[in-house]
Amino acid sequence: MLNSNQRAKLRSYASTIDATTIIGKDGLTDNVLEQIDKQLFSHEMVKVSVLEGAEESAKDYLKQTAEKLKAEEVCSIGRKYVVYRMSNKKGIKHIEF
Repeated sequence: MLNSNQRAKLRSYASTIDATTIIGKDGLTDNVLEQIDKQLFSHEMVKVSVLEGAEESAKDYLKQTAEKLKAEEVCSIGRKYVVYRMSNKKGIKHIEF
């Protein structure tokens, strides 16, 4: 569970990165979840963009993604959201709090 200071640091960091995953009209499919899971393993944080044709809002997808991938909800702004999960992968730069 993230505290408010950790969440603020992650929000700050998230503002500097681009969205690497897009959710379209098909919604949060297994392929999209697999892609987010791989990115969380490699980078610990993922920014996702939700297209206008998607059935649900970014906040709804944020909750679903965090629940299904056992990740932490960082933030949801407009049509983008950010999730975080600490990785145990060796050789990557981990996000420090």
